[in-house]
Amino acid sequence: MNGESSWLMKPDRGVGIVGYGAYIPCYRLPGREISRIWTQGHGAAPVREKAVAGIDEDVITMSIEAARNAIACAEIAAEDIRAVWVGSESHPYAVKPSSTIVAESIGASANIQAADWEFACKAGTEAVQASIGIVGSGMARYTLSIGMDTAQGRPGDALEYTAGSGGAAFILGPAEESYAVYQGSYSYVTDTPDFWRRSGETYPSHGDRFTGEPAYFAHTIAAASALMDMMGTRAQDYQHAVFHQPNVKFPARAAKSLGFTAEQIAAGSLANEIGNVYSGSCMIGLTAILDRANPGDRILMASYGSGAGSDAFDLYVTDRIDEKPKDLSSTRDYIRRRIEIDYATYVRYRDKLKD
Repeated sequence: MNGESSWLMKPDRGVGIVGYGAYIPCYRLPGREISRIWTQGHGAAPVREKAVAGIDEDVITMSIEAARNAIACAEIAAEDIRAVWVGSESHPYAVKPSSTIVAESIGASANIQAADWEFACKAGTEAVQASIGIVGSGMARYTLSIGMDTAQGRPGDALEYTAGSGGAAFILGPAEESYAVYQGSYSYVTDTPDFWRRSGETYPSHGDRFTGEPAYFAHTIAAASALMDMMGTRAQDYQHAVFHQPNVKFPARAAKSLGFTAEQIAAGSLANEIGNVYSGSCMIGLTAILDRANPGDRILMASYGSGAGSDAFDLYVTDRIDEKPKDLSSTRDYIRRRIEIDYATYVRYRDKLKD
């Protein structure tokens, strides 16, 4: 890292979050239930339980729900949105966009830009960075960026314990209308094949412990530390921080190595309750933070996507956060809306039985 300021991504015009919304399906599969099936109850699960999409839910239906929540939060008309972008690694169609279905379902105009994004678990934050660019350039007043995924994990694989369902949607717009403003962003990527799924394969493969070092930690810490260097900040300058959450231990270790305390990451730490929701992981953590943030709070967010890369963001919460509509469902409301299921129900809902 040379700390070159030219690496900092900052738009000419101020851009922020004018609306946001989460969606988490109500079904929960406890880690102990997976352990009961595959290890006879021996060994600790990496998360307490994970959210599971219902039999009639997928990335598109969940994105629609999150987008509607974001529109209600922003108090704008769907027709005013100029771009709809959906980041995911579990789009329902291999050839057919999710974004166009989402856009039409929420009532957006046909005169928009729509696209699906992919970069493993940082597909959602890629879409956010693109939104910052298009709004910051003056090409659009409002854009919608979504990070959403369904559980993907081979039966019996370590991923099955953590791969959850859910995500979040963000409407970006002018800074003066925003609940939180993006002060800067930075990305760090390399060719590190820690996790992959070839065309035609049902389930992803991974490099076991290789997914930690040199994958998750090298990229997340590099992106976050470089951003703080360029912003001239230290961990203690932030009230909140949120990192990609493949499990409970990884984000806690990354935060500690960067100087953040357990209290600073507490509000956005959701892995124990919903698992790793992939493209929506740190984005849904950010919604939980914004639900309780105060004017003047500063937030660091760092995503991670296998393959590999990390997007880091510095946000400042504005006075408008106190004007947010009061009758909206919070992220914690979705977490509390919980129905426990057994492994057999999970297998049926996620179509794990293959011919």
